[in-house]
Amino acid sequence: MFSLFNSASKIRWIAACVVGICLSGCSAFSTSYPAAPAAADTSDYNYIIGAGDNLNIIVWRNPELSMSVPVRPDGKLSTPLVDELVVQGKTSIEVAREIEKTLGKFVRDPVVTVIVTGFVGPYSEQIRVVGEAAKPQLLPYKQKMTVLDVMIAVGGLTDFADGNAASIFRTSEGGKRYSVRLRDLIKRGDISGNVEMKPGDILIIPQGWF
Repeated sequence: MFSLFNSASKIRWIAACVVGICLSGCSAFSTSYPAAPAAADTSDYNYIIGAGDNLNIIVWRNPELSMSVPVRPDGKLSTPLVDELVVQGKTSIEVAREIEKTLGKFVRDPVVTVIVTGFVGPYSEQIRVVGEAAKPQLLPYKQKMTVLDVMIAVGGLTDFADGNAASIFRTSEGGKRYSVRLRDLIKRGDISGNVEMKPGDILIIPQGWF
């Protein structure tokens, strides 16, 4: 009887140790970062042109000067009468005014409209997803984009992801870091885990032990 009791005690002790190890393994990936705010103040956000964007340039009453051109990898574009104009990092309105200034040397009172198509944006504005996403990648930022939108675009989590230990590295706030509950959001449908993204955010998804 004593040996049976002793064996049972040993089993309970071993089980307690295993649970402790498992819990410490899980906590190794837990974050001490504050929870990401549900809303991100991007009311003053304006789209910034980046390399790879396509610009539709319309010069009123001058169809021969109107055309669609891509922004080159060096952030510049060239059109008739406009050579090597730097457009990366500027808004479409800023680019339109600069083209008007250049064309004003050759055309009387030019009126230019610039429409951005094929959105890519500069790297500093893109959303980066790294770690245990099904398809880690860069995504162009869109106004009111949420972490759920991002996870749908990257195909969700891998089987090895520790989703509730994920975090957002916010470059627009000097590298401040926030925790996000991706597992609760995606696997359990807990919408309270959904938060808005900001331009330049990096979503980091670590790997779990099991």
